[in-house]
Amino acid sequence: MAKTHISSEIDQFDWRILEALTHDGRMSVTDLARQVGLSKTPCQVRLKRLMDEGYIVGFRAVLDPRRLGLDHIAFAEVRLSDTREKALNEFNSAVMKIKEVEECHMIAGSFDYLLKIRTADIKKYRQVLGEKISSLPHVSNTSTFVVMQSVKDSGV
Repeated sequence: MAKTHISSEIDQFDWRILEALTHDGRMSVTDLARQVGLSKTPCQVRLKRLMDEGYIVGFRAVLDPRRLGLDHIAFAEVRLSDTREKALNEFNSAVMKIKEVEECHMIAGSFDYLLKIRTADIKKYRQVLGEKISSLPHVSNTSTFVVMQSVKDSGV
C-alpha cells in the first residue's frame, strides 16, 4: 500500500493493519492481531479507531465480473459543453445513477471526465454509451478506449 498521505497519527502497526485488510477484509481480529504483531485487544482498539476516524470507510465483497457475465471494460473520455460549478454538479449527480459506470474521475487535461464502464459486451456498451452516457447533462462528446486485457486491477 502506498503511503502517500502519511498522518502523524498513523504508526507502523496501523499501516500493517490497513495493509492486511486490503488483502483480506474478512480476516478475524485474532488473525489480524497475529499478522501485525499485536495482541487481540490493542489490535481491536486500533481497528475501531481506524474505522471511527475514517481511515477505513467500509468493507465489501469483491465480485468476479467474468462469473457475472461482465467481461467488457471500456474507458470513456467525456467532454462537457459547460464546466461551471452548477453544470459539474449536475453531471456528477446524474453519472452516479448509471450502474455500468464503475468509476468516474474529473480530469485536468484535454477532456473533463474519465469513466470506467463495465458491461457484458461491446453491443451493451454501445447501448449504455448512446442511451445513458451521451444523455448526461452537458455532455458534448465522448471518446472510447476498449480494454483488451486488464494487467493490474486492485484498487487501493
